[in-house]
Amino acid sequence: MGAGGAAEQLVRQEGARVLATLIRVTGDFDLAQDAVQDAVVRALETWPRDGVPDNPRAWLTVTAKRRAIDLLRRESGRAAKEAEAMSLLDPAPEPAQVVRDDLLRLMFTCCHPALAAEARVALALRTLGGLSTAEIGRALLVPEATMAKRLTRAKQKITHARIPYRVPAGEELPGRLSGVAATIYLIFNEGYTAGSGAELVRVALAEEAVRLGRELAALMPGEPTALGLLSLMLLQAARLPARLDGQGRPVLLPDQDRTRWDAARIKEGVELVGAALRHSPDRPDAYAVQAAIAACHALAPAYADTEWDAVISWYDVLLTVHDTPVARLNRAAAVAERDGPAAGLALVDELTGLEDYPWWHAGRAELLHRLGRAEPARSAWRRAVELGLNEVLAEDLRRRLAATS
Repeated sequence: MGAGGAAEQLVRQEGARVLATLIRVTGDFDLAQDAVQDAVVRALETWPRDGVPDNPRAWLTVTAKRRAIDLLRRESGRAAKEAEAMSLLDPAPEPAQVVRDDLLRLMFTCCHPALAAEARVALALRTLGGLSTAEIGRALLVPEATMAKRLTRAKQKITHARIPYRVPAGEELPGRLSGVAATIYLIFNEGYTAGSGAELVRVALAEEAVRLGRELAALMPGEPTALGLLSLMLLQAARLPARLDGQGRPVLLPDQDRTRWDAARIKEGVELVGAALRHSPDRPDAYAVQAAIAACHALAPAYADTEWDAVISWYDVLLTVHDTPVARLNRAAAVAERDGPAAGLALVDELTGLEDYPWWHAGRAELLHRLGRAEPARSAWRRAVELGLNEVLAEDLRRRLAATS
């Protein structure tokens, strides 16, 4: 990797943490984002030429703080803004707080109950996950324009309602847990399968989500959602070493070399899912159920040995606590493995609300192809590409199209 690529990777890794710190220090989302963006631009201009500093995060933080000071001084009410700006140079010591990690702290802040539920996750993904508005829209199955308005309203709500930037008290944490967990998992998904760009896997982003999951589980010990989420991410992250071939092309689950899977993570993930299920015996947590499904795959010695009855049974449990079109799509794929492509396709075609979801079309294409229906399969593959996929995945589907033409 060249100097420019290394600098870009470091900026990507550290940018979210620096932004979280700047929002904590300034208490202003927009100001912090402007300041960090300026610091990122300066880093990408100077690091490839002068070398990456010994402490990239500190460099970015100091540069962003200086930019924030400049922006504050330009605003009206110079005397007050001058004092506010100077306070950034010598902030008071932080008191002991419930959440000590800046990123996790900011996630809880973004998930304030005064914000609309759909806006909480979107705002956290934008500020902490570093996802673009288009990427967030794809992740949440919402048009980009709608998502942009949602983000704007969320920031306006924080300003107009004077929502404080503070760590919630311990008794407030459970009420914000669902939004935080959803955010962490969506960040993990973007790392596991990037929604756009030239890289299929963003390992650093996936690993950051796992780290945050550990922080959350430590913060709320015995909480089924936190245990289930961490288990699910570990079991999926265990496959990362086998997801790409030597040319950087995707390797599907049936073809992965399972000897490359991370056995330690599988062991930990299986232990955690057991704990999560024990802590929610009456109504299992949705993340724990998804982790149980992932465990079925992780524990199978080979794809042919997968216990599809168990997988489908767990999907049936999932639908009782988290009934979504995507969950039903994934269940249909499992049914296709057990009962054949025709059975799976019948279930896929029953689904509604996924017409603009590229994976629905890609899944249909695969089943149609297995049934020998070449032209409908090609049409579905083309539609999946048109709807927008990561460049690596889109190229893979184009190869499938070329091979079946």
